Amino acid sequence: MDWAFVHKIWDKWASSYVASSGQPLKAALLINYDPTGPSRLLSTIAEQEGIKANPIEVSQFVDFIKRNKLQTESFFIGANQYIVTSIHENWFGARCMNTSKPAGEGAIVMQTTAFLLVALYDGSIGSASCAIVAVDQFAWQLVCSGNC
Repeated sequence: MDWAFVHKIWDKWASSYVASSGQPLKAALLINYDPTGPSRLLSTIAEQEGIKANPIEVSQFVDFIKRNKLQTESFFIGANQYIVTSIHENWFGARCMNTSKPAGEGAIVMQTTAFLLVALYDGSIGSASCAIVAVDQFAWQLVCSGNC
């Protein structure tokens, strides 16, 4: 995939959906991920907004994805621990187990052909709905690659 194209899409998408007052997402992380690629190739942080993830954290998260035990294990993003609450064909939703926020916190994780998109939001069901719409917008733009 053309990196310049992905970067352009990310910048436009992130400015519309992430880390600004009134936006559906408080943070987002784009991770290079190709499960069919050679195992020696490490997943790397391609883009991030509203979060400062470190490579070790990302590696542990990718290991969680590769183990494919979404229903029996939890994962960490930053200091927050998440448990998967709903699984769909190419994405899943998770809730933060150690939040101090009254309405809670959640994550939407979507897998595209070459990336994992992790989107974090504050709130409950309504916020989760808005978060998945935002994540879907990014994935749609990636899939279309300017040809839709």
